[in-house]
This record gives sequence, C-alpha cells and structure tokens, in this order.
Amino acid sequence: MENKSNNKRMISNSTKTEVANHDSPIENVLFTQNTKIQAVINLLRELFSQYDGNLTMRLWNGIEVKLGRIAEESPKASFTLVCLNPNIVRNMVLGRDPLRLADAYFHGDIDIEGDFFAAVLLKDQLHAIKMPLWKQLKTMISALRLPAHIDALDSSNTLTYDHKIKIHNKIENRQAIQFHYDVSNDFYALWLDDAMVYSCAYFEHYDATLEQAQQAKLEHICRKLLLKPGELLLDIGCGWGALIIYAAQHYGVKAHGITLSQKQFELATTRVKQAGLENQVTVSLCDYRDIKGTGAYDKIVSVGMFEHVGLKNLPLYFSTVYQLLKPSGLFLNHGITHDVEGWEKTLSTEFINRYIFPDGQLDTVSNIQRTMERAKFEIDDVESLRPHYALTLRQWVSRLENHHQEALQYVTESTYRVWRLYMAACALEFESGEIGIYQILANKRESGQSCLPLTRRHIYI
Repeated sequence: MENKSNNKRMISNSTKTEVANHDSPIENVLFTQNTKIQAVINLLRELFSQYDGNLTMRLWNGIEVKLGRIAEESPKASFTLVCLNPNIVRNMVLGRDPLRLADAYFHGDIDIEGDFFAAVLLKDQLHAIKMPLWKQLKTMISALRLPAHIDALDSSNTLTYDHKIKIHNKIENRQAIQFHYDVSNDFYALWLDDAMVYSCAYFEHYDATLEQAQQAKLEHICRKLLLKPGELLLDIGCGWGALIIYAAQHYGVKAHGITLSQKQFELATTRVKQAGLENQVTVSLCDYRDIKGTGAYDKIVSVGMFEHVGLKNLPLYFSTVYQLLKPSGLFLNHGITHDVEGWEKTLSTEFINRYIFPDGQLDTVSNIQRTMERAKFEIDDVESLRPHYALTLRQWVSRLENHHQEALQYVTESTYRVWRLYMAACALEFESGEIGIYQILANKRESGQSCLPLTRRHIYI
C-alpha cells in the first residue's frame, strides 16, 4: 500500500501549478487534472477569504489547503475538514447551504479532525459569504467539471423525519416524540448522567460533574415548588422518571409522570419498581390533553416538554395545566426559548425540525409569560439557565464522543453523527444567545396572600 503521506502536500498561497511539457497524452491528462485541482484550490481560497479563523481542507486526493485570513500566520489549523467527495466543493459554490454540508457529514462525504465545535461554526461563515455573480459562475463551471467520487456511508439509515407536522395534534406529537426519544435507551445511557436526565443541568460551579449538576437541578426544582410530604405532583413529560423518583424519595410526595415515548415509559416504570416506589410513584403513556380532573394536583412541573406543544397550542397547554392545578398550587415550566418571536423558517429551525425535534417550536420568553398570564397564571419567578445548558451540551458531546464505538451497537454511524452535530450546534447557539432556557414559576392565582415565602432563601439554603 502506498504511504499515505506521499499522497499529501500542503498548498500555500504562493503555490503555482507548473507543467513544463504536456505534449504527450499522459502529460495532457496530468495537466488537465492539475488545472482542475488548482481551480478547486482557487475556489476554496475565494470561498473562505473572509473566514476569520484558520482551517485546513484535505481534498479527496490527499492534497491539503490552508484556508482563512490567518492561515499563513498560524502554524496549525484548529481543525481539518476532510473532503472525500468533489461534489461537496460543488455544493459549497452552488448554494453554500450549511444543511447540505450537514447531510454530507452525516453520510460520510465530509469528516472533521480537530476542534469539532470550531468546525460547526462554519455554518455561520458560509451563510454570510457574499460572492459576485460573475465569480460564482466562473467558479461553478470549474466545480461542475470535477469527477464524481462517492465513498460515503450508507445513507439509507440516516435518522430523518419524513412526516410534516401541521397542527400538532395527538397523533403528530406522539409520532414526533417517539421519533426522537425511542432511538434506544442504551444509546442515551451512554452519554447522559446516571439518572438519565435529558434536560439542562444546574452547575453550582464550573468543575461540577454532570451527575452532580443534574442532581442539583432536580433539587433546585423541588425547592422552587416547595414540595411537601403527601402532596400530589404531576410531571408532564417525565422522561425516564428521574424527577418523580427524586421528589418521592427526598420530599415524600406522591408523583405521577406522563410521557409519549414507549421506551421512556417502560424504563421509567422499571426504575420506579427498582426503587420500591410503586405505591408512591406512577407513570402513564398519554398526552397532556388526556389527563382528567380539575384541581387534582398540588404542584405541576414540566421540564423540556413544552417545546413540542406547538405555538398555536400553547394557550390550550397552559389552560389545561391551570385546570389540573389546585387553588394556590404552583407550576414550574422549564423550557427553551428563541431570541426572536415566532418560529420562522431559518437554518437552525430547518435543521432541528428535520433531524431532531420534528414538532419543535420556540418563542421568546416574554411571549411565553404572556400566554401563561392569559391562562390566568400569576408569574412568581423567572430564572435564565442559558449558560448551564451550554455546559450541559458540551459535556453530552464529550461523553458521546468518548463512547463512539459503543454507540454504534445501538445506532448507525450516520445517526451518531446527527446527534454529535446537533448537540454541538445547540451548545454554540446557547453560548451566542440565539436560544435561551428559562424556569418560570407561577401559581394558580387566588385573592389574598401568596403561598410563597417573602424571599428566595429557601431555594439556596
């Protein structure tokens, strides 16, 4: 086998293709190939001329190209983008659609070596590039002449959602939830904490472990809700049962959790039995719209669920919670928000709905609170956890990467890549402020004194 290093050479800005003689057929072929490759190199340099970072692009033939404004000044790129298919370069020219590049990564046409998070930031760079039409046409012609070369992963098993969410009815929501959460309990267990809490953790200090931060989050929620022994707690979207089990064990409540995921329901039920809490904790597989009763629960909590409800259904969601809550009862809604109103079609929203949360829709925190108030809730406390979710996601990505080979026992390589990219991209969006996350504590308004203490000291004791 030919030494791989012999196939590579670093192309700098001063490189010029020199062919002394090209009269023979073989020399003509080499000249043509060199011309095409040089056209690709020129194209890439033009495409990334405004890139503030420093990256290396390794082409399908082993040639490496330094790209970015500081490429020549920096001795080492923060990451290498390995391009295994000439079509990828063509796609960069034709549309510079980051979703097409995401698809290429999922299918194995692109690989990433080095700082994965820095590579993910390329989505913003490509989207912002402005290239004159004449230059696009010129480079496009060169790109279209590239030979097709397919060495991709089997894309038939890529996790994508083919059903369009129209009205967020019960069937659509159930299908969407099962698409996301019924991947494999074992897959989630590889990178979540021991309790399998799949939501933003609460880091009391930066060097806290994920396990410590998730336990701190459960405790934080229970303190905010002022849980007391014997109270009835409803958890809408209970996941694998971590919060209802914790609340029963540490605060003596009787808890009921609901989920639309079959696999979550099965494991949560098993965990309740293992904890010996069958007489104190129950779990059911149902939609929030199917919960019966008026004033049935002392406290209600929802963690990372209302994002699936759909913006048009938020009034129904909050009014349903209000009806289920006892007078003066407390409700804590923990969920992700957007920095702009509504859920318009953007790069981020398209990616999330196509690969991760088919029914996901976000809105600003002010709009969420307004909808809650229109449902007659009184807002007691609002806390932003945005930095916490960025830390959580970075830990999830690291743990997933560390269990790459084990993950392939439960999902395909393409699905692994979807999750890796999704969580890394979300971490960066939380860090930038494009998306946020809030815990909103509210009560079922009644005349007279509030049931809450005068200060927040009970939360931090």
